[in-house]
Amino acid sequence: MANSIALASRFQPILDEVYKYASITSFMDGLTKPIENGGVAEVKIFKISMVGLGTYSRTTGYPIGDVTGTWETITLLAERGREFSIDRMDNEETFGMAFGKLAGEFIRTWVAPEVDAYRFAKYAGAVGINKATPATLTSATVMAAIDVAQATLDSYEVPREGRVLFVSAEVSGFINAAVSRVLANESSVDKRVTTLDGTRIVVVPAGRFNVLVTLNAGATSSAGGFAATTGGTGQVINFILMDPNARDQATKHANLKIFTPEENQDMDAWKVQYRLYHDAWCYENKVKGIYLHAKVAA
Repeated sequence: MANSIALASRFQPILDEVYKYASITSFMDGLTKPIENGGVAEVKIFKISMVGLGTYSRTTGYPIGDVTGTWETITLLAERGREFSIDRMDNEETFGMAFGKLAGEFIRTWVAPEVDAYRFAKYAGAVGINKATPATLTSATVMAAIDVAQATLDSYEVPREGRVLFVSAEVSGFINAAVSRVLANESSVDKRVTTLDGTRIVVVPAGRFNVLVTLNAGATSSAGGFAATTGGTGQVINFILMDPNARDQATKHANLKIFTPEENQDMDAWKVQYRLYHDAWCYENKVKGIYLHAKVAA
């Protein structure tokens, strides 16, 4: 298997770069506390709680307070994979482009969108987060809706620094239209608003921005990927305002295996196997650091 290992080590960094470029949520990988691997299907996170101040006594001294440290177990639910075969002649006749193109396009067009959609659905569906009444926004109402979201997080003493505003492409357009500008003979104009009141804005493609998604089991060679659930009221997301420290996302296993035609016992073809084992969740003590504004169903 020497050839397989060598090829996998060459292509894995390329796939990682494609994922980092194509994924909307990848910049939040590893932003929060360290995660310890648990059992086969779980990771463990250290969770601490304590009580506030008490009255100091000049006779008995400091009041005793409880500090509790526990390991919270998170069970990973998303275990995905796919195998492809590229005929030896197809690859040779395209000067190796068939293999290289497939690897990059698979990550860009299927893996990254699914990971993003899955993560947003997990954050939007977490118990205890802040939720606005579903509404259809316009350029006249979008700023007020975002102000309410910011004020809500403020009320829970969520730090302003580091907040991220994920918005749909439609809402991004409303924000751009709502912000007044004065132009005077500029030869180049960029109307995009990338930061609002100190909060970074990240535009999310519509297909990845839903409260519910279904992962296709891929039982046949022509089926797979994910589908957004958009039939009910409030399933399409307008925006999510969050403190990235309120959530986490872990990839326990992401592995690429490549078998040459000589190693492949089934076909005279290159065989590619990709497996991804991951999940995302919100911390119980920090769910108020997330605010969801969903859209009224059409």
